Amino acid sequence: MDQANYRQVLIDKIEVPVEKGEVTAGSVKTAYLATGSGAPVVCLHGAAAGAVTYYKSIAALAQHFRVIVPDIVGYGESDKPKAPYTRPYFAAWLCDFFTALGIQKAHVVGNSQGGAIGLQFALENPDKVDKLVLVDSGALGKGMPAGAFISMFLLNNFPSATAGRMMSRYLVYKPENNEPDYVAYSLQVAKKPGGSNVFMQGRGAAVSPIADDELRRIEHQTLIIWGEQDNFFPIAHGEAAARTMPHAALHRIQEAGHLPFLDQPTAFNDALIQFLRA
Repeated sequence: MDQANYRQVLIDKIEVPVEKGEVTAGSVKTAYLATGSGAPVVCLHGAAAGAVTYYKSIAALAQHFRVIVPDIVGYGESDKPKAPYTRPYFAAWLCDFFTALGIQKAHVVGNSQGGAIGLQFALENPDKVDKLVLVDSGALGKGMPAGAFISMFLLNNFPSATAGRMMSRYLVYKPENNEPDYVAYSLQVAKKPGGSNVFMQGRGAAVSPIADDELRRIEHQTLIIWGEQDNFFPIAHGEAAARTMPHAALHRIQEAGHLPFLDQPTAFNDALIQFLRA
């Protein structure tokens, strides 16, 4: 099965009609998924695969919102240019994406590296962000386990089923919660030309810690969602951020890892929707 089919299998699991769109954000061809109506919610995935990472959450969100999920530059079906892949670079791309789709203001949801991008975007473009949701977010603490770094190195430089299984141990609480088609799509994205550019050229800059003084500048209502069993970024990062950010609260999800929307989709979706609708 080719890459497009793996992606389509995951899109079919969303169980509501989904638009597969493409725009040019600045100079970056950017693929995205969209569905639903109402206030816009932009969901940013982490450092793997693409928009389909949220396949278990899109339909639930679409009952209340216009859901827009891009393949972040460097991932999925979007362009993978040679670039610095720093937080400001990603935030500039996201601003261009908002402009390309005519989005004036949106709720922003970001997981892992996507959370770090959301934080930078909120700092640079506060008027474009309504509420902010950080899911096991990067940039809120230092470092990652050595095993996670080794797994990411292998996944990006020597993509294989073995590397995918190694990485899964750091992403989900139970291996069976990581859909095989999602793992396969992640591997095939990594094998595409430029698929390792974010890892090799970014060198982790996007998830380097944001200073507390910067976090205190974020005035948006913020929900920090964290899987209790996250082995990639410890929940202590989320606890510290909730104490530092002026309008932030921490929501823990039991029996969930770095991707709580895959481990506990109902609990995740309920917490997210309740916060955004409040």
